[in-house]
Amino acid sequence: MALKAAIIDYSMGNLRSVWRAWQAAGANAFIAQSPLECKDADLLVFPGQGAITEAIKLLTSTGWTSAIRDWIAADKPFFGICLGLQALFEYSEEGDCECLGIFKGSVKKLSLEKQYKVPHMGWNNVHFVKQSPILNGIDPKNDQFYFVHSYYVNTPQSEIVFGQTEYGGKTFTSAVLKSKLCACQFHPEKSQSKGLLLYSNFLKFANDNK
Repeated sequence: MALKAAIIDYSMGNLRSVWRAWQAAGANAFIAQSPLECKDADLLVFPGQGAITEAIKLLTSTGWTSAIRDWIAADKPFFGICLGLQALFEYSEEGDCECLGIFKGSVKKLSLEKQYKVPHMGWNNVHFVKQSPILNGIDPKNDQFYFVHSYYVNTPQSEIVFGQTEYGGKTFTSAVLKSKLCACQFHPEKSQSKGLLLYSNFLKFANDNK
């Protein structure tokens, strides 16, 4: 039976493309407007586009902030995308914003030489630094994924770092992994076959570790 994947709707983000991608990957995906709708879900997906300040305000006002913290504390499968990665840390320079504080670290603005465009937009390598069944069929050093971002995660928790990416001479954390939580700076739903493979691998991983 397909896992039920609840995609957080906080009135921001590219929800339909994320929903379609998880459906294509084999999930029984649905868009959840309230934490109450997630009581029977197997997986919580935090998609992300837009400003983190507004996102945190909306999450807090709708009850999602405490729901996300409780979900992760219960060690249930969780997947964060772009802003859904950044929000897991303590603080963001974007809007001088306090975030969820799941992990230690902050979100900093990409500051690069003028020949490098910000936002960082387009295909780039992700060097995955840990082995995981989530990477079955994926080249951990050479496969590319699609990025759109102006901020990056800086964390002292090296044990959670799953993937790293270099752009403009800066190497930054582009994916984290801890137990049943995975989150990435890139957009798997925009990354064609390898992105869908990452999602389907995560579904199998979550199902095998219920």
